[in-house]
Amino acid sequence: MKQLTRPLAFVIAAVLLVGACGSDDTADATGTEADSAPAEDSATAEASAAEAASEEETAGSGTFPVTVETSSGALTIGAQPERIVSMSSTATEMLFAIGAGPQVTAVDSLSNYPSDAPITDLSAFEPNLEAIAALEPDLVVLGFPNDELETGLADLGVPVLVQAPAAAVDDTYDQIAQLGEATGQLDGAAAVNAEIRAGIEAIVAEVPESSEPVRVYHEIDDTFYSASSASFIGQMYELLGYENIADPADPDGNGFPQLQVDQIIDGDPTLIVYTNAYDYGADDIAGRPGWESLTAVANDNIVEVDADLSSRWGPRIVEFLQLIVDSSPVATG
Repeated sequence: MKQLTRPLAFVIAAVLLVGACGSDDTADATGTEADSAPAEDSATAEASAAEAASEEETAGSGTFPVTVETSSGALTIGAQPERIVSMSSTATEMLFAIGAGPQVTAVDSLSNYPSDAPITDLSAFEPNLEAIAALEPDLVVLGFPNDELETGLADLGVPVLVQAPAAAVDDTYDQIAQLGEATGQLDGAAAVNAEIRAGIEAIVAEVPESSEPVRVYHEIDDTFYSASSASFIGQMYELLGYENIADPADPDGNGFPQLQVDQIIDGDPTLIVYTNAYDYGADDIAGRPGWESLTAVANDNIVEVDADLSSRWGPRIVEFLQLIVDSSPVATG
């Protein structure tokens, strides 16, 4: 097993072109300036009405050019993208969820959801400028900042939207909204965000009351890296009111502390969550020396979750939360 030096890398491993309505400033060739004035007024009125109708018709889809505010600054996109390349598996899920799927022409090799995403052999971790440029994109979405790639694409006139790994649930909403602006899918983005909020609210409401909170240990790998409440995934547990045993090991708020075995045993989790990213399972965890005393082991509360589902901060966070609630014990002490 390869020990992670940057756990965050594992946890991870989005418009319509408005044409100007002009008016004909030239008088009719057979008329005088005075004779042509009513016709000009009429043409202007018709143009204004057409423009207003066009804006009303596309109000939910966005108009272009548009400037998207991001954490790294303002990004201006001149026209609705029609050949998007997504180099982020989370962004890919967001794009398809908001209705921008038909605008996506290629996605990276890890973007395996949804099933109809146009997956390629493009590497998100070692992106190749020439390979991406060959796809003639009009928008590229990255999951990590990459100065060389961003500069190269900018030189080609290709806008690049960087959406770094989320640190909080609000980042999910913000990134979905950004993708809605960038792709012209404003209504779709708003609807997805509303659905996520409602889903989380409903799940939190169904968490059973108990005299003691569920004590959770989220295992990233078998070198005992975990996700504290300072991480995105840790915040998911916090929403449920769970007590995260990794928090005392993360005083600086790094988000992904490496725990010692005695810290896990002393924390006595009532729920252990691990992913299917590595070749070990619940029996291996239960069989670790000294772990037989853990409440989660004694009560067989060791839950495997899909690594993609637990590491992507897109629309499926609701599905992840539901899985955790359905698998969780009602802790009584």
